[in-house]
Amino acid sequence: MSDAPRLDTPEGRAAYRRELHGVAAPWRYGGLALIVLGALIGGVDRYTDTAMPSWTTTAIFVLFGVGWVMMMVAIVQRTIYHRRRFGGQTGSK
Repeated sequence: MSDAPRLDTPEGRAAYRRELHGVAAPWRYGGLALIVLGALIGGVDRYTDTAMPSWTTTAIFVLFGVGWVMMMVAIVQRTIYHRRRFGGQTGSK
């Protein structure tokens, strides 16, 4: 993290967008995977005649909860990275 990124050119904005995309990616993708897994299990439980164990509902809520917490961690990490990258500058978009 050297200088603040140049956002006055389209190339600079695109480069910074790509840079931010990589920040906390494992947290973001991991959280998304858990949320999708919970939704898939919930869909199987709800829309099929497959007999599911009694703990399925609890597992779905746990997957959703942990997945959303991971997404929130990723958002906080990106926000902290962005603030550090700009070095406390204000007025930038």
